[in-house]
Amino acid sequence: MTVSETKTVGQRVKELRRAGGMSQSDLAAAMGRSESWVSQVERGVQPVERLSVLQALADALNVPVRELRLDAAPAEESEPEQQTKSNDLDGLRVALTGHPALGSLFQQPPAEPTPSLADFRQQVDEAWTLVHASSYAALSDHLAKLLPSIEAAVRHAPAGERAQLHALRAKAYQATAASFTRQDQADAAWVAADRALQAAELAGQPLEVVASLFRMAHAFMRQQHMEQAEQAAQSAVTVMGPRTEAPACPPEELSLFGAMNLVLAVINAREGNRGRTHEHIDRARGIAARLGGDRNDFDTEFGPTNVEIHAVSTAVELGDAGHALEVAQHVDASGLSPERQSRFLLDVARAHAQRRHVGEATAALMEAEALAPEQIHDHHLAREVIRDLIQLSDPRIPESLRNLAERSAVI
Repeated sequence: MTVSETKTVGQRVKELRRAGGMSQSDLAAAMGRSESWVSQVERGVQPVERLSVLQALADALNVPVRELRLDAAPAEESEPEQQTKSNDLDGLRVALTGHPALGSLFQQPPAEPTPSLADFRQQVDEAWTLVHASSYAALSDHLAKLLPSIEAAVRHAPAGERAQLHALRAKAYQATAASFTRQDQADAAWVAADRALQAAELAGQPLEVVASLFRMAHAFMRQQHMEQAEQAAQSAVTVMGPRTEAPACPPEELSLFGAMNLVLAVINAREGNRGRTHEHIDRARGIAARLGGDRNDFDTEFGPTNVEIHAVSTAVELGDAGHALEVAQHVDASGLSPERQSRFLLDVARAHAQRRHVGEATAALMEAEALAPEQIHDHHLAREVIRDLIQLSDPRIPESLRNLAERSAVI
C-alpha cells in the first residue's frame, strides 16, 4: 500500500500507530522523544522535514519511509533555513549539550559582536515573557541563540561586568529549566537548573541560587523523584525560615520562601500527606498576607492569588474535588500570566472531572486552551483529563470535547 499524497506525515503517523496497536507513549518511547512531541507531529503542529527523523519514525512504526511520505529521499532533506520552526525544544536541547563555550577555553574570541549588558538583560526578560506565554517555538529559537552568546560573553568580559553577566546567565538557565519541565523534558530541565545554580553562586546572588533550586525541584517532581524534589526545596526552606521571621525581611526573600513552601505542598499532596500539605499551604498564605499583594519575584508569580491556585491544585491531587471547586470560586487569576491562568483552569477542569461534571470541565479546558493552547494540547494532565471526560460521556461525547480531543490528538 502506498501513502496518499493528500495525507500529511502526521496523519499517516497516527493511522499507522493505531494500526500497529501503539499508543502515543509507546511511539514516544521507541523514538526517544516525549509524548507531547508525538502529539504535535500527529496534529501537524510539529513539522517533520528531516529525512533522519522520517526514517526514525518509519523504523519505530515498522514501515518503509515511503509509507509516511511518497517523495522521501536523501536528496530531499531540507536546508536548515528552509525548515519550518520547530514547536518543541529540540534546538534548545542541542544548545544545552556539551560545554557551553568550549572555544573560550582555547582563547578563541566570540564569533559575533558581544551584546551589551542592557541587551542581555532585555533578551533574558524576553525569554521569561515567552515562558509565561507558553510560546515554546519562539522560546526555543530565542534561548538557543542567547545561551551560547552569554556563555561566551561572561568568559571574555571585563572583571567588573562578570557578576552581572553571571546573574543574567542564571536567569536565562532558570527560564530554560522551567520550559523543559513544562514540556515533559525533565532530564534537560535538571541540567539547566544545575547550570543556573552554579551561575547564581558565581554572581554572588544567594537568592538566585534558591530560585535555581526552585526550578530543580520542579524538574525532579516531573521525573517523579519526590525525595530529591523535597530535598531541593526543604534545604532552602530550612535555611531561609529563620531569616523570614525578621520583620525587616526583604519582600523578594519572603516571596521566594513562600514559593518554596508551595513546592513542598505539591510534593506532599502527590504523596497523599494531607496534614503536611495543608501546613505548607497555610505557611505560604501567611507569607502572602505579609506581602500584601501578588508579585513576580524570580518569575515565581508568588502572592495571595498563586497560593489559592495551589490550594486548588493540591486539593485535586488529594481527591478533594469539592474543596477545590469551593476555593476556585473565589480566585481571580486574571492578573497572572497566561500560563498560570491556564494551569489554574486545568486544575478546575480536573476537579469537575472528579465530580463527573463533563460540561463544566470541558468549558474550563476550552477557556484554558484559549489562553495557552500549547500547554493544554501538550500537558500530560490536560490529556489525561480529556481522556477521562471522553470515557465519562461516551457514547454521547459533546462536540466541543470531541474537537478539543482532536486538537490535542487524544482521539
